[in-house]
Amino acid sequence: MRIAGLVLAVLAGALHVYIFVLESLRWTQPATRRIFGVRSAAEAETMRALAFNQGFYNLFLAIATFLGVVLVILGGYTAGMTLVLAGTAMMLAAALVLVLSDRTKLRAAATQGTVPLLVVIALTISML
Repeated sequence: MRIAGLVLAVLAGALHVYIFVLESLRWTQPATRRIFGVRSAAEAETMRALAFNQGFYNLFLAIATFLGVVLVILGGYTAGMTLVLAGTAMMLAAALVLVLSDRTKLRAAATQGTVPLLVVIALTISML
């Protein structure tokens, strides 16, 4: 279960790097606006600073998760598992906040939170 959890953690981190790219680097592009339901270039420009910041939040969660995976592989089990679980639990918590604040965002929250949930479950089982 540990290996499966770590592989899923890398996938969760990769998704959050992708979200970083969308929010911080490609926010005003039409394809990105469609993904996030932003109706116009003007609306995207108004939201740009908030999206930029949010993108870096996602990047930092991914970095913590990746660092944790590397530490586990290199033998730093306790520190590594702590980082992986902290990073993915925060990804999951953010997905819950998204859906609880706006029920129409269920699909986005499921995309953002399903793999982190599986990581938390798999790694918790692996520690029993």
